[in-house]
Amino acid sequence: MKNTPPHLSTLATFSVWLLAAAAVQADVKLASPFTSHMVLQREMKVPVWGTAEAGEQVTVEFATQKVSATAGADGKWRVDLAPLATAADAQVFTVTGSKTAAPVKLDDVLVGEVWLASGQSNMVFYVSKSVQGGAPYGLLNEEQEIAAANYPKIRMFTGRDTKSYEPQAAVAGTWQVCSPETVPGFSAVGYLFARDLQRELNVPVGIVTVASGASCAEAWISREAMAADPAIKFMLDSIDESEKYFRAAPADRPAVAPVRPTPINKPRAAGPARLGDPARDQHSATVLFNGMVNAVIPYAIRGALWYQGESICWGTPGLNLYGHVQMALIKDWRARWGEGDFPFYLVQLPGQQNISNNPRIREEQAAVLALPHTGMAVTIDLGEAKNVHPHNKAPLGERLTLLALANTYGKPVEFSGPVFSAAKFEGGAARVTFTHLGGGLVAKGGVLKGFVIAGADQKFVEAEAKIDGGTLVVSNPAVAAPVAVRYAWDNYPEGLGCNLTNAAGLPAGPFRTDKWEYPIAGLVEH
Repeated sequence: MKNTPPHLSTLATFSVWLLAAAAVQADVKLASPFTSHMVLQREMKVPVWGTAEAGEQVTVEFATQKVSATAGADGKWRVDLAPLATAADAQVFTVTGSKTAAPVKLDDVLVGEVWLASGQSNMVFYVSKSVQGGAPYGLLNEEQEIAAANYPKIRMFTGRDTKSYEPQAAVAGTWQVCSPETVPGFSAVGYLFARDLQRELNVPVGIVTVASGASCAEAWISREAMAADPAIKFMLDSIDESEKYFRAAPADRPAVAPVRPTPINKPRAAGPARLGDPARDQHSATVLFNGMVNAVIPYAIRGALWYQGESICWGTPGLNLYGHVQMALIKDWRARWGEGDFPFYLVQLPGQQNISNNPRIREEQAAVLALPHTGMAVTIDLGEAKNVHPHNKAPLGERLTLLALANTYGKPVEFSGPVFSAAKFEGGAARVTFTHLGGGLVAKGGVLKGFVIAGADQKFVEAEAKIDGGTLVVSNPAVAAPVAVRYAWDNYPEGLGCNLTNAAGLPAGPFRTDKWEYPIAGLVEH
């Protein structure tokens, strides 16, 4: 037997490897969100997409439908399933390719309601503190929640935290069926929302979670949207400048590199000896859209849940732009999904003794309610003085569910606490009116607290507030001619004892009647 020269043997092995790799690449593949145990959105068009060999005919079979498409020159293909009926019984989802030997079969597929959950660490926040090294995660009643989490009609897809300078076509993750074994690693907010929604609608519920701790809102917006928006394009320019510098001189010290964005509540540190790739920094524009969101568009969803706001960069200008940034994100996602103005429900920041949770940020968060089909879960009563990750997430899940039930599913439920409407100043007092009375205004636990009042001198003093029918009368004898009222206007409003709710038990959010400048002591400027 002749010995094969080593270089020829290696060449032959390499050739076989190339042929095998080509065969693998040619096989039909589904996009990231399509795995066994997934939930597909009911009652609307369901895009299905992936890759195959150029020119290959791809056929998707599900329920009673069979739809085909031909992969383009770039290997990409897409079909759209017609609206599907609710299906709580497991079905098989099959994809075949004319040049692929074996079909792709996904098992245990349901049809129901699908929501996207995104934001920063409070959306990542796991049900159990045992995940990824323990604290800061874990629900208050973690053990009971986990033991009771036997909900096979609830599933969650959790995308791996991925940041990128360029848009990625895939993000790692699989759908998991909710059980006591799997729920510890679920997003707590996503799980609680799904649990409450599934109980009310009695249909399968799927949550697609793409979230990243300490991330800024602009990290979740596409390059195209930021480049087209003059107000926030400077954020995109910043990462472009930093990335260009990094690629040319990755060993340089940060001191000689372009200044990178830093959060308003974290003093700029001297930094590491080496620059680090700005595309791996969650404070950089577009990087999380590129790494995570791009890969799940246009998976059919009913709407989106958003919990973010503790990380805002660019100092005072960045804070003042935060509402605009959020609205840019919503418009960008809606345009890219192609489902119209899908519901977008956000969580307003709870209180904390930290400038990351200041009343101006809550005011900017509320600004997005000017967009259609948006809503906000007020959490003014759920914060912890020294903890940016409050553990009492169950009421938050309930409030997001109420928003969805009322505004998305048309259920006759109150979904909001009292919302400031107007103030009339006369007779040494302010009469404040609200919408969403929910059966009437309530001073939870006794005397109303958390109100201040001021005259033209802009000096606020504590005020007495009394319920008068569907209004409040706010006054202080020391302010003879009041012109402004504020409620819960503090980093940690819970410390003021704020207790205005409606009869439905939902809290009023912070508000002010003035537009006076509100400087924030200690805020880190860019």
